[in-house]
Amino acid sequence: MSERHIHMAGHVTERHITRAGQGGDRDVFEYALLRVVPRVERGECVNAGVVVYCRARGYLGARTHLDEARLRALDPAADVAGVRAALAAIERTCAGGEQAGQAAGDDAGRRYRWLVAPRSAIVQPGPVHTGLTADPAAETERLLDLLVR
Repeated sequence: MSERHIHMAGHVTERHITRAGQGGDRDVFEYALLRVVPRVERGECVNAGVVVYCRARGYLGARTHLDEARLRALDPAADVAGVRAALAAIERTCAGGEQAGQAAGDDAGRRYRWLVAPRSAIVQPGPVHTGLTADPAAETERLLDLLVR
């Protein structure tokens, strides 16, 4: 299915709309960057991971990578061990099961929504973005390489 749109300049564009089951082998996914904001009052951040959720495939995953030199450039006194612990907790929450702690009984969607909810802690989620993927786990790695490393 497509829609035609005429812009003010007279250009015609087509926008393809994909509904569930119509995207071939690709499904909609959502993702958010994980940012480390060592001094919240300054607002400076370092990208340190990505959380990916694909409802259609029942996938929730997080991959993290902390560049300690970048973090220390923003705050030489940053609690690196604490940041690493927070990032590891996010990965455990995504994995589910007993290692997810209190979130162990929640479904993947509920855990994702909790992880991407705005907060003013040192580790913060960025805005949620969407895309299409045939392999959410590979997408998680791709986004980590593209946006974090």
